[in-house]
Amino acid sequence: MKSSIIHFLSFFLVIFIYTCDEVPEHNNQTVANVDAGQLLADIEFLSSDELQGRFPESEGNVMAQNFIIERFQTLNLSSFHDEYRHPFESVNSRTGQRFENALNLIGYTLGRSNPDRFIAITAHYDHLGVVDGEIYNGADDNASGTGALLAAARYFSENQPENSMLFIALDAEEQGLLGAYEFVNNPPVSLQQIILNVNMDMISINFENELYAVGTYHYPFLKPLIETAATGAPVNVLFGYDSADWPQDWTMSSDHGPFHEKGVPFIYFGVEDHEHYHQPTDTFENINPEFYINAVETIIGILKYLDLHLEDIAVSSDR
Repeated sequence: MKSSIIHFLSFFLVIFIYTCDEVPEHNNQTVANVDAGQLLADIEFLSSDELQGRFPESEGNVMAQNFIIERFQTLNLSSFHDEYRHPFESVNSRTGQRFENALNLIGYTLGRSNPDRFIAITAHYDHLGVVDGEIYNGADDNASGTGALLAAARYFSENQPENSMLFIALDAEEQGLLGAYEFVNNPPVSLQQIILNVNMDMISINFENELYAVGTYHYPFLKPLIETAATGAPVNVLFGYDSADWPQDWTMSSDHGPFHEKGVPFIYFGVEDHEHYHQPTDTFENINPEFYINAVETIIGILKYLDLHLEDIAVSSDR
């Protein structure tokens, strides 16, 4: 009980600190300030017991879909064929489980200078559901990335980018990256128009203040851009986990993998595995709110910078 009270008070202290108008903005002009209260409210709802772990085709998964769609509508994101919903059928090749009503959600904002060029921003909103009677809430994995996706959509709907941006909430990642494979196999725009994929998966639990930007081993021209954009950021942006030189290779570990297989350069933002990964303890109470807010602001700041240099990325990747 005592620890619960301490957490409760700590949470609202963080909310107060990060929503107070008198708190100075970060010195790094690349970093984007986000609505911290909204960001934390989003991850809290998406990882609540009410959503029952967001397993594909479950009631909780549909609740998450409706939540994301409502936010897309509020932000007045454009849609393809007047519909954010992009249903698909697929099969988990590991278990043989078939999904007949899986659903990706896609909105976009047109760019000012290059409306026919896109950055695809992705995060999966599904998780593991209920296993042996226990809810796997998936706060870090991946309500955190979904909340960041919504924060990025809000930022770029209010601050028009130079290039168009796709905001893609993907389903069935935990079942074998099924939503991402569906997207790259049936994209609403030509894959050649997608210059870069920025994927966010597990960005809210880290107590070393470290966020990994994965993918520069494959696309080294991205590294100096990210290094410049992250200078002075409130989190330490590290590189790695994208080659055999590391104990783990995350190249195909999340939804950026199918983009990479199609030749689309990617950057994946995530943290190292932790004790709550794929456990029922991956709850809102166990995230690090300060780190999460700073990570999202850093990622959106890097997105701003990459948007300004997308022509360089296109030339370097021959897209």
